Amino acid sequence: MSTTYLDWIIENTRTKWWHDSAATAELDLGLRRGAVGVTTNPLLSAAALKSDRAICTAEIDEILARSLPPEQKAEALMHLAVTRVTARLSAEFESSRGTSGFVCAQVNPLRAGDRECMYSMAKRLNAWAPNIAVKLPATSAGLDVLEDCAAEGITTTATVSFTVPQVLAIAERHRAGSLRARANGVEAGKCFAVIMIGRLDDYLREVAHDNRSAVDESDIRQAGLAVTKRAYATYQERGYEAVLLVAALRGEYHLTELAGADVVMSIHPSSQELFVTPHLPREERIDRPIPEDVLDRLRAMPEFVRAYEPDGMTPAEFISFGATQRTLSQFCESGWKTMESYR
Repeated sequence: MSTTYLDWIIENTRTKWWHDSAATAELDLGLRRGAVGVTTNPLLSAAALKSDRAICTAEIDEILARSLPPEQKAEALMHLAVTRVTARLSAEFESSRGTSGFVCAQVNPLRAGDRECMYSMAKRLNAWAPNIAVKLPATSAGLDVLEDCAAEGITTTATVSFTVPQVLAIAERHRAGSLRARANGVEAGKCFAVIMIGRLDDYLREVAHDNRSAVDESDIRQAGLAVTKRAYATYQERGYEAVLLVAALRGEYHLTELAGADVVMSIHPSSQELFVTPHLPREERIDRPIPEDVLDRLRAMPEFVRAYEPDGMTPAEFISFGATQRTLSQFCESGWKTMESYR
């Protein structure tokens, strides 16, 4: 029997996992535990620069000495944080022939509606290392850039994404970009479609409390799972090449109830401790449905319907979805702007 639940997942199911941190000490542990990719975002990059300040002092001081404009300084600092990680994953990328070992690098979240800026930045980030997956927001503008990136052979991760309509739009735009690439004799870029499963639960919990909805905590804990299971089933039915990447876990159930799915789980070090245990149930549960009575109660919440139904939102509405605004705000204020003002 495998030593830990993570060992069992890796050795016995199609489910893979990425490490959700760029900090050196945490990364060392995540790689030893079997992570085959790394998620970063502006928040995680800023945190890594803070925790690793003592071991990359010269590089940080060199960037600060250039007196760059704030946006350029933030990008330069993120380049340092991210490329320190891409070097650690290069062997995995090469041995897998480019199918794993990716490291995410996110465009400026302050520019989530700016197509031209995101497109230019995506090309710069892509040039940082062969195993970069450029993170773009799942907004209408971000989807346009994602399709162009796929057509040009740039691997992307569509983030700030919480809902079935978002991940279906991501997969469709990736498919369109891939067709363009093949028509031009280009190897299409890969695509990872994020579902921030715990952030959706957090948002719906707040909405439920504010509206005094007739749902309890056990219902809310299954909302993100319901969205993810529906999205996964649709991906399987439609044969999308994009891969679901489930992030922002809030408990062991966010992995145990999806075990066996052909997805990537992004697991922060604080959550990894839940899975380095021999005691979790070792069975594939991706095909277990969410109980109908739970879905009925959740469907009484319009915000859940927007997240769960394939036509719950149009791409033009993605940027105004409550969870999107909450997450973009955090990435901007606690991530990107922190790097802009880094001293």
